[in-house]
Amino acid sequence: MRPFPVSVPENCGQILPSADFGDAFAVDVIDTAMSAPQAAQLAFSQPPGWIAKLLALRNLVVAPFGLKSGDELDLSSQHSGLPVFSSSPERIVLGLDDRHLNFRLIVDVADLNDATLRVTATTLVQRNNLLGRVYLAAVLPFHKILVPALLSRLIRPV
Repeated sequence: MRPFPVSVPENCGQILPSADFGDAFAVDVIDTAMSAPQAAQLAFSQPPGWIAKLLALRNLVVAPFGLKSGDELDLSSQHSGLPVFSSSPERIVLGLDDRHLNFRLIVDVADLNDATLRVTATTLVQRNNLLGRVYLAAVLPFHKILVPALLSRLIRPV
């Protein structure tokens, strides 16, 4: 099964209460032992070449505006290249706060049955100013392709 869009889980609202954008994608995987931190690591670390090139291009384009890139982060608590806000076997919350926007990537895992887990990646964004609104509008078309593509890395052949 391929990743698919889902509603933002209601229990994500308190994570970034002033978020003004949110979306979520899910994928069902045949695995009952995968934790949320493991799923985030498998899906979002070491992206395929085409995604790494898009991210490098993004970093070049936003550098003149003083926006943070992954290369500039020097934070001790990181996972998949992002700071960790909280972590448990069922949920990991990653994200970053910047002057233009704050965002959270929430990865949840839930048992569907004895052999299958649903992994949901929820993105919440709080746009802080005009630059944040412009930035989100520019990256959103890519985001809607990248997140499902990264989640598809969790699908293992049966």
